[in-house]
Formats: sequence, structure tokens, C-alpha cells
Amino acid sequence: MSSNKGKKKALGRGLDAILQSPETDITAVDISGNYVAGAIAELEISKIDTNPFQPRSDFDEILLKELSDSISVQGVIQPITVRKLGFEKYQVIAGERRMRASLIAGLDRIPAFIRVANDEQMLEMALIENIHRQDLNAIEVSISYARLIDECKLTQQKLSERLGKNRSTISNFLRLLKLPPEVQIALRDNVISMGHARALITLKEEETQIKLLKKIIIEGLNVRQVEEIVKEINSPESKKTTNTEKASLPSKYKTIPAELSLKFSSKVSLKRNNNGQGNIVISFNSDDNLDRILNIIK
Repeated sequence: MSSNKGKKKALGRGLDAILQSPETDITAVDISGNYVAGAIAELEISKIDTNPFQPRSDFDEILLKELSDSISVQGVIQPITVRKLGFEKYQVIAGERRMRASLIAGLDRIPAFIRVANDEQMLEMALIENIHRQDLNAIEVSISYARLIDECKLTQQKLSERLGKNRSTISNFLRLLKLPPEVQIALRDNVISMGHARALITLKEEETQIKLLKKIIIEGLNVRQVEEIVKEINSPESKKTTNTEKASLPSKYKTIPAELSLKFSSKVSLKRNNNGQGNIVISFNSDDNLDRILNIIK
């Protein structure tokens, strides 16, 4: 019971104004014009259209079947929410998965709250309901945040108030969309974690981000290891060395220090004079680190 209350609170005042206000609830008015608390209508599923603003276009067939089996036994416990389009014509605002599962279960009617909502409110409600799904990956959440900001004309602060989340949390998710497509796909497919992605964000070069991504996947690096590598690459000494190298190294060697730093998970500097003489220095901070580097070289 407490979790339901928490979820309603997390939806924010803007959505509550639509979902909980008697003025927007057609089912909340009886014949005499008095408001009826908690009124629910039984609607024919054939008269309900899907939501064109639904952020999720595909539904897991196995999970749908499991839900339909549950509905066959227990019925639809949580009513869906729809808006009225015309005479005996409705459109899903929230609960499309429950409606699809009810059809699979052979039901022809479903309990529903009927609300009044315009297209912008429809999109906002659909996106917010989508965000509160537990099976969303970080990229899907990020995209939903971005759509709420762009299409519903919300600032990050307003969005944080709507969702009951810290603005910094929303900002961190939005930053994920600035990562290269390869990294976003890896995060979407759970190949890497949010922690990995947040570490990669701090690398300025896209090429370096992708190379470190491949290293994470091949070597199974944990978040702490990736943070250490990123720290080495972003260290002032490393940047100073890199700038010096870029000024004197031929173009074919300029990316070598970064590539070797990724390979050895340690800072690597390459110095070369105009006669083609120089040295490569691999830094280490312990005997274990040295042994690891030597094993790689061997």
C-alpha cells in the first residue's frame, strides 16, 4: 500500500492535477452532478485505441503471456486509464500492456478510469508512466527524459519536480545521450553498467571512449578499474605529455600513447626527437602493477 502512495507522490503535482482532479475525471460525476470518489467504468476493449504516444513500441511476448495468465485467474486488479475521443470511443493513456494481456486472456471488457487530456498531457502521462517501469534500461530512461523536456517544454528543474527526482539525477541520465552510439548500445543491452558509462563520459575524445569500451568488454573490467584508467588519462601530467607529443610526433604516432595507456591500464608517455630517437615510458605504482604490465608485454 505504501509503495502505491510513494509512486503517486513521485509522479509530481503536474500529473496528479490531471489524474486525481474530479474536473478531469468523467467517471467521477453521477447523474445528479455530484462527484463520486473512485468511480471506475467497465469499457469494451474493442472501443479502446492504443496510445500513439506510447514510448515503448514492442512488448515482451513471454511477459504478456504471464500477465494474461494472471488476469485469467485474478482479473484486472489495477484499472487502465483512458481518454474519451468521441461517442463510445476511447484511447489508452496508461495501461496498454494490461489491455493487450486482457485481450490474450479472452476478456472483452476492462475496468478503466476515463480522463480528460490533451495531446501534450497524453504524451507527458505516457512518458512518465514509462519511466516508472522497473525493466527500463538507462538509455530508455534518458530518451524519455529528453522527450519530456523537448516535447512537453519542461526545464530540468520542472521535470525533477514532476518526477520527484533530484535534478542531478536527471542531468546524469541526459548526459548519457552524448556518448557515442557504440557506448549507448552497450549500455542499452546491459553489456556495460551505468557506472561504466558515467566514467566514459568524462573522456573528451570519442575515439578514446570507444577504445576503452572495447577494453571493458574484452577484459571484463569493473567500474573501479575503469575509473582508475580514466583518471590516468585525464590527469594533468598525462594531458601535458599528450600536448607535447602532439606538437613533436608525426601524425601516425599521435594516438599511440592513449592506445598503450588503455592496453596497460597505466599512463604511457612517448617522446621522440627530430632524429627519430626517443623512449616509451610505462608508469606503475606497485610490484603487482609492474608484474601485470610485464605479463602483457611477454
